[in-house]
Amino acid sequence: MNDDEGRVADDATGEPDRPGDRADTEATAPLSFGRPPAPPAPPGPPSPSWVPPTTQPPPGRWTGYPPPPGTQPMPAAPARHVAPTGRVPGWVWPAVTVLALVIGLLGGGLGSVVYEGLTSNDNPGAVSNGLDGVDTVSLPPLTKADGSVEAVAQELLPSTVQISAEYNGQKGGATGSGFVLDRQGHVITNNHVVAEAASDDGPIEIVDQDGNRYEATLVGRSPVYDLAVLYAPGVKSLKPASLGASQALRVGEGVVAFGSPLGLSSTVTAGIVSALHRPVTTGDSANDSSYINAVQTDAAINPGNSGGPLVNLRAQVVGVNSAIATTGGSSAGGEAGNIGVGFAIPIEQVKITADQILRTGEARYPVIGAKVQTGQDNGTGAAISEVVDGTPADKSGLQKGDVVTAVNGQRVSDGIALIVAIRAHQPGETLTFTVDRGGSQRTIRITLDSEVG
Repeated sequence: MNDDEGRVADDATGEPDRPGDRADTEATAPLSFGRPPAPPAPPGPPSPSWVPPTTQPPPGRWTGYPPPPGTQPMPAAPARHVAPTGRVPGWVWPAVTVLALVIGLLGGGLGSVVYEGLTSNDNPGAVSNGLDGVDTVSLPPLTKADGSVEAVAQELLPSTVQISAEYNGQKGGATGSGFVLDRQGHVITNNHVVAEAASDDGPIEIVDQDGNRYEATLVGRSPVYDLAVLYAPGVKSLKPASLGASQALRVGEGVVAFGSPLGLSSTVTAGIVSALHRPVTTGDSANDSSYINAVQTDAAINPGNSGGPLVNLRAQVVGVNSAIATTGGSSAGGEAGNIGVGFAIPIEQVKITADQILRTGEARYPVIGAKVQTGQDNGTGAAISEVVDGTPADKSGLQKGDVVTAVNGQRVSDGIALIVAIRAHQPGETLTFTVDRGGSQRTIRITLDSEVG
């Protein structure tokens, strides 16, 4: 879906090796940045409610068990006569109090040392247990019967934020969107919203629905999946969004998009799921390309919506808005707008990548050790242009010139579709590749390796 000429990727992963111009009639691009957010307005009367555009038991205290059959409790020991003691001297109680206080302070200090040892001062916001170590929400806030666009908006707006990041040396030069992941202060957004700020160690701010601003730290980012995790202690007070499942979506069902298009915070648009498992690539010569197994929607998505949640009608996040189709091949810096073809990263991939970033500060993606041609879209499969020695592809028997026509039984039409099919799985998984070699068909099983990206 990108009309730029292909490039040979560095990571040899079923990566693109484009021999010529693309023949696509439409291009996709990361959503460009909206205008910088305006400073928060002075407090005023409550704003009216939004009108839609369309008609894990704690262990109990142990109390003991009755004796098993045929036994009896041990009899109590006979009382022993103890001579009465004298009065406790008055100085004892203050000494005991001081001792208890000292022990308490020491205990608190040791506890603090232990906690600091479990967290990384070098990477604020990191969590050693990943998503298992934070409080996320998965129960749907709404029932199917209550799933109106208005009700969804009331549930998600408090969890949707605006992202303001440095761009081209200008503070707040890039604006995008995001949503609250958990109760520990983490926020999800797109990598392309914060990529330049991350490279320059520039400032990033999170702005909530009420205009409150929180200085944010980048926990980690993935250019390959176009995702980033931010951390701001003040965000702990914000409501986490409920995480759903894009795999449960059906074409034609309603969805709602949230974000800050053109810097207009807390914007809500509605539409339907137009398609599922849509292979999409974003980026151009000046940006890292991302390959997305996307959810396609006709809900209006515009520059500034990047990183915002795509939500089902039970108010659960099913994707992260990331790209729009354009007719002019606009890049991340352009001002192309909505033409009714938007793409979201499935929430399943978001959770996997966020978990990796929280644990290590980086994300990993699957590779096979081969390069593939892109820019040719005749629908007959993905032509392998190079197999790197010693890689899983090489060890499994894949050869230069092979044409991959399916992965795990799912048809592969071209090079981009193969890359997306591979990246929809996880390192360590073994996939079955259907290959055409000189007119004869064969199957090859390849276990995925991984690289950072």
